[in-house]
Amino acid sequence: MDFALPLISGTLIKRYKRFFADVKLDSGEVVTAHCANTGAMTGCAEPGFKVWLSPANNPKRKLQYTWEIAINDDGAKIGVNTNNANKIVAHALHSKHIAEVSEYDHIRPEFKPQGADSRFDFLLQSEGIPDCLLEVKSLTLCEGSTGFFPDAVTTRGAKHCAELANYAQQGYRAILLFCVQHTAVEQVKVAAHVDAKYAEALCQARQQGVEVLAYKCAIEEEKTLINQKLDIVF
Repeated sequence: MDFALPLISGTLIKRYKRFFADVKLDSGEVVTAHCANTGAMTGCAEPGFKVWLSPANNPKRKLQYTWEIAINDDGAKIGVNTNNANKIVAHALHSKHIAEVSEYDHIRPEFKPQGADSRFDFLLQSEGIPDCLLEVKSLTLCEGSTGFFPDAVTTRGAKHCAELANYAQQGYRAILLFCVQHTAVEQVKVAAHVDAKYAEALCQARQQGVEVLAYKCAIEEEKTLINQKLDIVF
């Protein structure tokens, strides 16, 4: 995924009210950027972190910047814009960079099966093999070199696990993919210490045929790309 315009660097002053981040640009100007991450952002939003913002294409937009990337005190880069996860995965799917689904030729985003309560991030199809429902989760919580999901209680996430399991039982191939937007993460675990009910829902989904994958991103000022499969420790 390429950024449409060059990113602008600055220093985080604070993140507040979930959707706002005050940033001092390298020019000295202080701006308020949109924060598209509604999670806890543990370890991702400490005052003093170096950050990169994307400027808005629309001059009429209330907030002229979006917070895209944070760099922590250890130099690890974190993709804090959760809206980018699907874009990153879409690029990887079209580029055949996810080996487990590289045989699929047709990629349809935001698919809602007939009678379903929710949309799935992608429907993958190819002649002669089962249709695949793919759900993407952005992972940024890191402890040491281990990445955890979720970073806050997520009733919606547990619901997605149950829905994927339901369709796996109906003959679909069902995949949950963690898009790891933290360069320090070397392995992934489910954060049962954060949300035990989500951990239980994911365990049940796996028992009913849902596949779980984790892929790490290379994060740069110009683009973010999936570049490495990670082990998941259950």
